[in-house]
Amino acid sequence: MRIVTSAAAMQRLALRWRRAGTRVGFVPTMGYLHDGHMSLVRRARRLAGKRGIVVASIYVNPTQFAPTEDLSAYPRDLERDKALCRKAGVDVLFLPSDTEMYPGRDTGGYSTYIVEELLSQGMEGASRPTHFRGVTTVVAKLFNLVLPDVAVFGAKDWQQAAIIRRMARDLNFPLKLVVAPTRREKDGLAMSSRNKYLSADERAQATILFRALKLAKEVVAATRTPIYADVLKKELAALIATQPAARLDYVEFFDGETLQPAEAVTRGTHMALAVFIGKTRLIDNAELK
Repeated sequence: MRIVTSAAAMQRLALRWRRAGTRVGFVPTMGYLHDGHMSLVRRARRLAGKRGIVVASIYVNPTQFAPTEDLSAYPRDLERDKALCRKAGVDVLFLPSDTEMYPGRDTGGYSTYIVEELLSQGMEGASRPTHFRGVTTVVAKLFNLVLPDVAVFGAKDWQQAAIIRRMARDLNFPLKLVVAPTRREKDGLAMSSRNKYLSADERAQATILFRALKLAKEVVAATRTPIYADVLKKELAALIATQPAARLDYVEFFDGETLQPAEAVTRGTHMALAVFIGKTRLIDNAELK
């Protein structure tokens, strides 16, 4: 496995692959990898083919964190991450620094950002107003540096994937974007690097996110007529409140493609929620089918 730290060197490699007609699969991550990330790498390998190249990046992007969020505390274990990538068959691991990605940012010398103005307004965009500007900017930069034929993202960050898909379409990035299913622990909790923050008691209570998704599915399956979203939100909020460490940020129902809010919930409506478990903010989502 080759490790690249320079943005210019990464782009030179990518241009060489493009000239040679080599297919490139790409998995961008923020590190502290788990089996959910590795499932994305395996998917990228299948899509790139045996003769293709799989690139993974690890970069904790500062522009998607607000000043009050956990940038400095975000979990990191680079040596473990390298070993997991090597075992999973990553060909090139891209490890850029802040200076490589945002030259001059600390002194006012970096001033270009990408903003998606429609899909990013609700849910995570409402709770974290500067978040998606950082996400779209860093992903666009990574696409320009790696030049992938296909990029693989996880479904746990459903709104993020939808925004990146829209950005790629609107800005004419010549790639295919694939959203792979959420990987879960045996008790249903979505795999996340932030799960590390949870105490043993909080970890047990964190399953309330999955239980809320499950309850919503059961209610929809048992009802022949559409259900008012506000009514179901109250029922789910009451369920989440049964856990003493849990504090609901939001629960929303929407169209899975357009992200437009749904006033009535039926089979096929998408649901997303964000819940604080203690100080740790977790997200999850599912299609209610």
